[in-house]
Amino acid sequence: MLKLLVIEDHALVREGLLQALKGLEKNVVTLGATDADAGLELLEANQDVDLVLLDLMLPGTSGMALLGVLRKRFPTIPVVIISALDDTDTVMRGLRQGAAGFVPKSSSTEVMLQALRDVLAGEVYLPPRLRDTAARGSGRSRTVADRYGLTPGQMRVLELLTEGKTNRQIADLLGVTEGTVKIHVSAIFKAMNVTNRSQALLLASKPRVRV
Repeated sequence: MLKLLVIEDHALVREGLLQALKGLEKNVVTLGATDADAGLELLEANQDVDLVLLDLMLPGTSGMALLGVLRKRFPTIPVVIISALDDTDTVMRGLRQGAAGFVPKSSSTEVMLQALRDVLAGEVYLPPRLRDTAARGSGRSRTVADRYGLTPGQMRVLELLTEGKTNRQIADLLGVTEGTVKIHVSAIFKAMNVTNRSQALLLASKPRVRV
């Protein structure tokens, strides 16, 4: 029996996805959440979830920031992004954050189901067009992490800082102590050679450098 979680804020889209997922196999249990907080609550209560289907455009904590949280708190559960934002930079960013697949919302139901089958079988899924563009774009964009030598943990914290989260809120989302978050924030400031959040967020928002 498969148990799948869809995190999508638009009710019609979420309900359509939940219905479509029934086509994966006979016994499929589906769960739906409207935002990051609801998704995390469901995962805490259902740690036997086999896969998460995640939209990027969520209210509050974005899907990309939530992806970092999920990789930290539930590292064994594969996450597949489903989004209308399917440009190369977004796809590559999702993969760097630990997504196991990326399905454009323009895809057919059968394409989505096959993508999920591939991921459940241990593969990483990208549609053919995105495989080509991702391969061409690989290595040509320097990310914030590349530019400043930030660790994955520091990047998770920075993602949440950019959304205006407090240290306490970040600690709650990542399942760590507030002291640990403060250590990460201090390390981020040192790596970026800044003294406060505003300066760090300004640098983080600058366009990537092409090399």
